[in-house]
Amino acid sequence: MSVQFRNNVHIAGAGHATMVFAHGLGCDQSMWRLLAPAYQDRFRTVLYDLTGSGASDRAAYDRTRHGSLHGHADDLLDILEACSAGPVVFVGHSVSATIGLLAANKAPERFVAQVMVGPSPCYLNDGDYIGGFNLDDLESMLASMDDDFPAWTRRMAPVLMGASRAELTAELVDTFMRNDQGIARHFARATFLSDHRADLLHSTVPSLILQCSDDLIVPREVGDYMLRHMPNSSLRVIDDQGHCPHVSASTATSRAIDVFLHRTLG
Repeated sequence: MSVQFRNNVHIAGAGHATMVFAHGLGCDQSMWRLLAPAYQDRFRTVLYDLTGSGASDRAAYDRTRHGSLHGHADDLLDILEACSAGPVVFVGHSVSATIGLLAANKAPERFVAQVMVGPSPCYLNDGDYIGGFNLDDLESMLASMDDDFPAWTRRMAPVLMGASRAELTAELVDTFMRNDQGIARHFARATFLSDHRADLLHSTVPSLILQCSDDLIVPREVGDYMLRHMPNSSLRVIDDQGHCPHVSASTATSRAIDVFLHRTLG
């Protein structure tokens, strides 16, 4: 099976370097429609759906391989091998930011920069670390996904997109509901119960951490923690509500990325 088919890969643009975009939990590559076209005159752009999400080949979703974010990181490296040209700038939203981190730690020679949009290496509070959720909170949320996925989606979408954005919220609900619910629930556990804080220390790739100023999923303390523990990283906070600034504040997100790329790549 080709990775292009497995992950519904779409390639556009032209350039010496490749910019790869990866979406977050429950979403698909359409989440980059407001951002990716701005880079097609400078980069070869690669958009894909995580295995099991969007229009990827759901039969390729392996509950053992993809029960860990490392499996998705290996998928990403497969895609780079098949579809990238030259050095890679990776742009990952939410859980895909961590997937990109793991891939870059495994094969740092493939990456020249990474942009982490709404990242979190660990969603669980742990002593002085503020991840945003207690274990009981996460278990309750995951149980509600199991009990009634559509109802959970309708409750979660305004939190992710910002409560005042009815049109974008409705679109996000539709995107979530196109997923296989069993796969989505399995991937949610791999996402929310993982702890990749130790992997931050091994990063060697220049990294931009992008956060919204008001994000109920990933509190500001997470970005500050990542900045302290991740070598060669910088933090930019966008004045916006929600967890998806590449959709709700695409212009501000693009500007922040452009500043980072100019400083990093010249």
